[in-house]
Amino acid sequence: MALTVREEKEFKYIDEGSGEVLLLLHGLFGALSNWECVVNHFKENYRVVIPLLPIYEMPLKQAGLDGLNDFLEKFVALKKLDDMTLIGNSLGGHVGLIYTLANPARVKSLVLTGSSGLFENSMGGSFPKRGSYEYIRERVAYTFYNPNTATKELVDEVFETTKSIPKCLRIVAIAKSAQRHNMAKEIQRIKQPTLLVWGLNDTITPPMVAHEFNKLIPNSELHFIDKCCHAPMMEHPEKFNIILNKFLDARRNDS
Repeated sequence: MALTVREEKEFKYIDEGSGEVLLLLHGLFGALSNWECVVNHFKENYRVVIPLLPIYEMPLKQAGLDGLNDFLEKFVALKKLDDMTLIGNSLGGHVGLIYTLANPARVKSLVLTGSSGLFENSMGGSFPKRGSYEYIRERVAYTFYNPNTATKELVDEVFETTKSIPKCLRIVAIAKSAQRHNMAKEIQRIKQPTLLVWGLNDTITPPMVAHEFNKLIPNSELHFIDKCCHAPMMEHPEKFNIILNKFLDARRNDS
């Protein structure tokens, strides 16, 4: 079922269901559709909200993690969101970590999947090759264990993005900002229960990164999904949803 994108002021977002808030954050080349299976599964019992991060539109001087966190803080304030479970994939996880540390009272629990923040091996560190569809297809396929997950629609979307020089400049600026911002010391202060869901075959933030997050975040638990790369919620949505469901149920029973 296709997701309905809402617009309010400068924000585009998904807002489905009602109840306790799950706030989902996509990655650098991600889109709202990355979370479609998660939204459809959880909207029966939760309010699932996904802001579209302004990765391609934000002023170049603000294109970085601080700018994305400022955007998220404004969005949360506008929508009056509180007591949230914040769920982030890749760059979205990195933004989620920064937001949680800056706004601990608003975040009930945290979920990271393929998150940057400690180490990443990604397409974003150098200028993406413009005009080479095959290169883009290979790089998109590289983020999945099963290359067929990189549908033509997904590749076309990334290809269109990388044809724009201004968008490419923002991608590079944000990727470099993420690579510079190692959070090893900061994340030790996170008090919220944290779920780590990782692809056992992740080539961008490899399993060792997940183990390091698990070691550094005090109240964290780690789950791996086999035959899965950088986006478990897309490659194995059923397994991802089961793990997330158990974590959320346990938090409900704790409260």
